[in-house]
Amino acid sequence: MSDRPGWTDDSDRYGRGSASPEPEGARSMPRVQRRTPPRAPQVPPQGQGYQGRQGYGAPEAPRNDPYGQGDPYGRGDQAAGPGYDSGYNTGQVYGSPQGPGHGQGHGPGPGGGRGGRGGDGGYVQGRPAPDWRRRIKLGALALVVVVLAVSVSTYFWADSKLKREVDLSKVIDRPDAGDGTNYLIVGSDSRQGMSAADKKKLHTGSAEGKRTDSMMILHNGSNGPTLVSLPRDSNVEIPSFVGSESGKRYEGTGRTVKLNAAYAEDGPELLVRTVEYNTGLHIDHYVEIGFGGFANIVDAIGGVELDIPKAFKDKNSGADFQAGKQTLNGEQSLAFVRTRYAFAGSDLDRTKNQQKFLAALASQTATPSTLINPFTLYPVLGAGLDTLVVDKDMSLWSLARMFFAMKGVTGGDGTSMNIPLSGQSTSGGNLIWDKAKVKQLVEQLKNDEKVTVQGN
Repeated sequence: MSDRPGWTDDSDRYGRGSASPEPEGARSMPRVQRRTPPRAPQVPPQGQGYQGRQGYGAPEAPRNDPYGQGDPYGRGDQAAGPGYDSGYNTGQVYGSPQGPGHGQGHGPGPGGGRGGRGGDGGYVQGRPAPDWRRRIKLGALALVVVVLAVSVSTYFWADSKLKREVDLSKVIDRPDAGDGTNYLIVGSDSRQGMSAADKKKLHTGSAEGKRTDSMMILHNGSNGPTLVSLPRDSNVEIPSFVGSESGKRYEGTGRTVKLNAAYAEDGPELLVRTVEYNTGLHIDHYVEIGFGGFANIVDAIGGVELDIPKAFKDKNSGADFQAGKQTLNGEQSLAFVRTRYAFAGSDLDRTKNQQKFLAALASQTATPSTLINPFTLYPVLGAGLDTLVVDKDMSLWSLARMFFAMKGVTGGDGTSMNIPLSGQSTSGGNLIWDKAKVKQLVEQLKNDEKVTVQGN
């Protein structure tokens, strides 16, 4: 029998010289089963991490030890030693742009570490933060494009509404143009588009045709705007002219009439021809507005504030005003600019009121609250452009410059006056211009000089 443990004395079967087919060195070994300790379930780390425990393997009194072995897995993180990290992810995916250890959550580092919600603004770790500067630039660009598109469409819409009906190319023998721009502004008593109720309400009557109630020259130049009123009863000579409709030439005979008679005889073209002939001043643009359009513009901007120095009443125009500051609606405004019989100066006092009102209207219309507010701008443009009659060369830009020049008259940058007069004619009461002063005034306007001439 062999002395080796685990070997048997079986030499007859497996010894040397054995005839057995088994190899000689093969011996049977007893099977030994190794006992494996049971695996503990994986429990997520709880609480504050693993750094605050003293000593690895030196646990406190067990709270949950299903195996009876002091196993730390049953108590979460209470048995872990310093620096221990199980690597378990609790499900929070918010990382810090500065890497682990900078968030507010579990793990090492100030304020936590592994995936807390810290100074990262709540973005997923690894995803780039949004480029706010680029977003702001794109937003600003989109806003500019929208504003530009609205502005361009508004311009073409408003430009298409202008009634370019006056052809100044039909005016003959015109004086040379000077510096600056001269507008002839005409307020007509046209009742076109007005209902019977409107005519009654506005005290316009029902006369056929058109006449001029007011005429003004507005000069816009480098020395500020100048507004010169031409009384409708001015005594003027009708020169040679070509008929606006017939195209026939009519030679001048030295005939003198009131200025508004030129408009009644052959319309805007003859009126421009008569003004240029009697003043020697080149008219660049013509603008006319009727009764209805005038009242609608005032109502569209919510009224015009005026300071009326003295109370007056006139049954012909429907005016009935008290002294002091007040806001006039469209009906009241029309009565204000038409009244003349209530004043001692008649037409001269009326022209002063017309200048005062038109300047106030322009000043209160050309404001940011009107121009940038579409709910005000579009009604104002619609009310005005529907009734304005202008010359064929008038652009929307030129019209806007006229309104801003009118606003400058009351802003301290401009001058308003009546054309200088020397008296009245003995027959008909026509107003006679002071030819010497008128000539001096025209020369100053032509040369775009500061006006020093005093009007009536």
